[in-house]
Amino acid sequence: MTTQMGRCELCERESVILTEHHLIPKEEGGAHLKTAFLCKPCHKQIHHLYTNKELALRLGTVERLQNDEKIIRFLRFIRKQPSSASIKLKKSNDRKQRKR
Repeated sequence: MTTQMGRCELCERESVILTEHHLIPKEEGGAHLKTAFLCKPCHKQIHHLYTNKELALRLGTVERLQNDEKIIRFLRFIRKQPSSASIKLKKSNDRKQRKR
């Protein structure tokens, strides 16, 4: 996983540690496809909310992720947080019940 400092493509916060997110998960055939650089909280939240199948089938772009109802509330929250904030995340109850 590649990390660097910069602007998160999902929440658009500046000066955050970025991680490389495969828009189509590697296990769903996305190993050599487009990636996005996301802050750690956004990256973790995506994987707490969605299965890899969901990501591959309907959320394969940053724009689709930004407009999905499950993550909009989180984005409103995270955009208000300083880049240095340590954010604790939990899997949604819906996601806990589903398999990857």
